Amino acid sequence: MLTRYCRLLPLLLLLQLPLHAQTPDTARAVRLPEATVVGYGQNLPLRRTAAGVSVLDATVIDRFNQTSLTQAVNTLPGVRLEERATASYRLSVRGSTLRSPFGVRNVKLYYNDIPFTEASGSSPLNLLDPASIGRIEVIKGPAGSVYGAGTGGAVLLSTRRPLPGEARVQAGFTAGSFGLRRYSVAAETGSATATLRAQYTRQTLDGYRQNSALRRDVLTLDGEFTPSDKQTVSVHALYTDLDYEIPGSLTRAQFEQNPRQARPTIGTQLGTVDQQAGYASRTALLGVTHDYRFNSRWSNKTTLYTTATTIKTPFLTDLERNTSLGWGGRSVFGYRAALAGRLLRLSAGGEFQNSFEDARNYQNRRGTPGPLRYDDEISTSVGFGFAQADWELPAEFLLTAGASLNGLRYRIARVSDAAARPDSFAFRRNFQPVVSPRLALLKEITPQVSAYASVSSGFSSPSEEEIRPSDGSLNRDLKAERGTSYELGTRGSLFNNRLVFDVALFDFRLKETIVTRTTEAGVNVFFNSGSTRQRGIEAALSGWLWRVWRPSDSPVDDPTFDLPMVARNDEGLRVWASYAYNHFRFRDYQQGDQDYSGNRLTGTAPHTLTAGANVGLWGLYLTPTLSHQAQIPLNDANTVNAAGYWTFATRAGWRRVLGGKLEADVFAGIENATDRRYSLGNDLNAFGQRYFQPAPGRNWYSGVQLGWRW
Repeated sequence: MLTRYCRLLPLLLLLQLPLHAQTPDTARAVRLPEATVVGYGQNLPLRRTAAGVSVLDATVIDRFNQTSLTQAVNTLPGVRLEERATASYRLSVRGSTLRSPFGVRNVKLYYNDIPFTEASGSSPLNLLDPASIGRIEVIKGPAGSVYGAGTGGAVLLSTRRPLPGEARVQAGFTAGSFGLRRYSVAAETGSATATLRAQYTRQTLDGYRQNSALRRDVLTLDGEFTPSDKQTVSVHALYTDLDYEIPGSLTRAQFEQNPRQARPTIGTQLGTVDQQAGYASRTALLGVTHDYRFNSRWSNKTTLYTTATTIKTPFLTDLERNTSLGWGGRSVFGYRAALAGRLLRLSAGGEFQNSFEDARNYQNRRGTPGPLRYDDEISTSVGFGFAQADWELPAEFLLTAGASLNGLRYRIARVSDAAARPDSFAFRRNFQPVVSPRLALLKEITPQVSAYASVSSGFSSPSEEEIRPSDGSLNRDLKAERGTSYELGTRGSLFNNRLVFDVALFDFRLKETIVTRTTEAGVNVFFNSGSTRQRGIEAALSGWLWRVWRPSDSPVDDPTFDLPMVARNDEGLRVWASYAYNHFRFRDYQQGDQDYSGNRLTGTAPHTLTAGANVGLWGLYLTPTLSHQAQIPLNDANTVNAAGYWTFATRAGWRRVLGGKLEADVFAGIENATDRRYSLGNDLNAFGQRYFQPAPGRNWYSGVQLGWRW
């Protein structure tokens, strides 16, 4: 055996093949499983999914600092997660940041099959702890018709789950720059018929800027039980106690003078420190999913959930105290049959959400409530039905057709005016049901490579925050966005699965585009801008330059192999890169006497690039990452821009299992290693030229995680 390897070694090095890989047949025997897409309900391989979809799993998330999901999510082409202030996230999928001055809008989020986007249209991503997330799947653009209305896409989040036959307890501690302290404990157990996992995390931070401290406590409980061969029951509970300060935006002069300062007091206009600007909330979420397989043809998955939230938000002029309750459900039926001798997969179902919110706004007197300005009761109902068919055609073609019918209703009553006005202020708005269709065709060129074409239509109603901004006004004339996306793509693997690629070209045409501007009081107001055209290219590549292999316990039917081999997931050298080119323009946009037609789309970068490497050997690992974002326009006139930037980060550590029981991970990392000064999550069309939200300078973190498994 040794003599044979010595003879083959020069050839192996020349071809950069994995050690012990001798023939194409052997390579097929040991190829790692490819990602499976669950978003369309068919659990098809990513290679056989005719849509712009990207997937992150726990191995990718664990390569970055677990205090935030930002770096991991930004490895996906066309997807940008920004942290404007500590725990204040903004998510963009193919340019959807335009209508998200804060929070996550126009992108539908699900948490373990539970609708995580509220009925009002906002998604509180800051409630989640990154360490609890085991998988992220992003469906880009309006292709996610099975998730209802939307032009920005859908994001499916799943928590980590134990492996069958394993049980473990874990504890971890992380410390870092700007007062970072993070504590976590977790316990999990799994069997062939049940899994159970509980995790508690506490994270505190003093913050890079003035008035940017954070405290977040997150408790998650996830269980899955299989009472019989036909059914599975899942229960998911989440409780988050969140409190963070808001530093506010700066002018360019303030940003260049001292990026660590909060928005200062100028004259009679108090700044964020004097007004004790911040956000505090307590949220509880409970969801139950029942998956039933009637027979080999019919199945059903039904999810019911409820949520409750209290919020206190003092800002520059107002102090908001909100209490809300939400509930809803989702049910999907699946059917498999043969049509003209070819497999046909059908799915159909519906989703409904309802919420009630008591929203009270007071004058903000240095962080304490002043006189009541208004008290609103807000009822929101949103629902849709959908259907989709996947038909396996001859010559390895796959035809997909789907559509959803969507409706939304707002009811806002200003009860604080009831005594003075018997006909108290009331606002009702119904967005009539709209059909959003999708059609796609995929061709499997080889068993490893496919290409697809798709056309999809999207409809996105304004969120509650866009209809009712924090200044108490009501936007009666705001219209829903409507858009159509055309997309071509190819994905797969080459060279015996050593190189994995995913390339997509899209042309998205949006009407009644919703944009934002900031008033003198720091209030974001919204209006329709006419139409936009968003064309782009997205590409992701990854490949192993060197791979460590070890003997396998599983037999491989291959007479050319003396001993079956499998790859270690964490040992070797793998390089990867993702790139997006965005040619986003206003097509027809007249604002007063200003014509912005042809201008670049506000807040979107023409180029983004993320690249890195994963190096592992003998339990040691290193994960350097390089990120780039080009210059972006900050106002619709394109007269003010945020400079482009490059940043470098890396994480290194030692991860081993000692004695088959004790798991140890000792790590350290550095972010923004070159101490680049840049702005992230900028305010768009800001009053007083206050566009800039400075990102942290050079910072470090280190920690340890220990676990015991049996």
